[in-house]
Amino acid sequence: MTLEKKDRIFTNLHGEESTTLKSSMERGDWEGTDQLIKKGSAWIVREIKKSGLRGRGGAGFSTGMKWSFIKNSRKLPSYLIVNADESEPGTCKDRDIIRHEPQKLIEGTLLASVAIGAKVAYIYIRGEFFREEKILQKAIDEAYAAGLLGKDAAKSGYSLDIYLHRGAGAYICGEETALISSLEGGKGFPRLKPPFPTECGLYGCPTIINNVETIAVIPEILRRGGEWFSSLGTINNTGTKIFCVSGHVNNPCNVEEEMGIPLKMLIEKHAGGVRGGWDNLLAVIPGGSSVPLIPKSVCDTVLMNFDSLCSHNSNFGTAAVIVMDKSTDLIKMIARLAKFYMHESCGQCSPCREGTGWIWRMMERMVKGETEEADIDRLEEITYQIEGYTICGLGAAAAWPIQGLIRHFKPLMVERMQNRNKGAA
Repeated sequence: MTLEKKDRIFTNLHGEESTTLKSSMERGDWEGTDQLIKKGSAWIVREIKKSGLRGRGGAGFSTGMKWSFIKNSRKLPSYLIVNADESEPGTCKDRDIIRHEPQKLIEGTLLASVAIGAKVAYIYIRGEFFREEKILQKAIDEAYAAGLLGKDAAKSGYSLDIYLHRGAGAYICGEETALISSLEGGKGFPRLKPPFPTECGLYGCPTIINNVETIAVIPEILRRGGEWFSSLGTINNTGTKIFCVSGHVNNPCNVEEEMGIPLKMLIEKHAGGVRGGWDNLLAVIPGGSSVPLIPKSVCDTVLMNFDSLCSHNSNFGTAAVIVMDKSTDLIKMIARLAKFYMHESCGQCSPCREGTGWIWRMMERMVKGETEEADIDRLEEITYQIEGYTICGLGAAAAWPIQGLIRHFKPLMVERMQNRNKGAA
């Protein structure tokens, strides 16, 4: 399984060509956009459902289904928010879309807005993306100047205004309700659901929040048809995906490939293989730092899609593949992640506020071997008392790396303690 050149959506992902509107249009952006809009919102939603597109931000929920939840019986304005707050460690796909393919994102925002009846859309961009914010704002200005946005956008009769909003660099604002709170001018605190944003979101109005990559693929799906997109990938995991491969590989990269590509093929074909060869592989985090790691024995055969990774007690997440060879101190690495999630917790929920700190302190002791074997079981128990007991998913994100470590490398943790005890003796 490998993606053919003719099926690539992101043709300038690595920035070999200009990002100007003229160059983007020469690559096919904005082609026949007015005709797509005139087919109506029901047709757009139907094609996206037919495509099988699942959200590319991590959760993997059906995009077309999510859009169809907008009913707006109260006759309030609808809003589209594009989540460009890419803060998941190991993930850098949205950054490259904004840098090198901004017009795809802008055109997708217009078409998605038509689908849900939004006249205003916001792109909430990570605060640290200073350079990317400048590039994207320039692209938005170009689109306005060319009549592709604003009144009678793309000469379709539809009106849309897009506003770019910079966040303040908080990981928690990647969670959709915390993002809404931040966009409204408040603290980035997640909100209880229900009500869901599709019913009561930005300013109390029906709101759809989608990831940058999800929105950027919409125009090509509509131009080529939902059946084309669904013909790529695997059942229930259709289409193409940008994979971020980093860590102990010879050629770290972002690459667009078919959903369901074997992990081993992805690493060897596009990332130049594991440093020191495949047999030097220790473990991989397959979907960004919040998902449980998998050992080499799983990496040998696992497919890069939602279902295959879930069957191995991990998750597809953002498809950010972090490769670790045998030189890696896994306990120290997971302790570092524990510190990150402790720092990024908003503190609203006590299981997360207190539990992430507890996890980090225990992991720091385990790095030094200053614990007993019973502490491993105690640590695991704590993670299950955090996961599922918080308003948002950050509690689970903090718990899963620990659970993955214990599930696959508990003997390594025990050995660390025994070695210290021998040294003390």
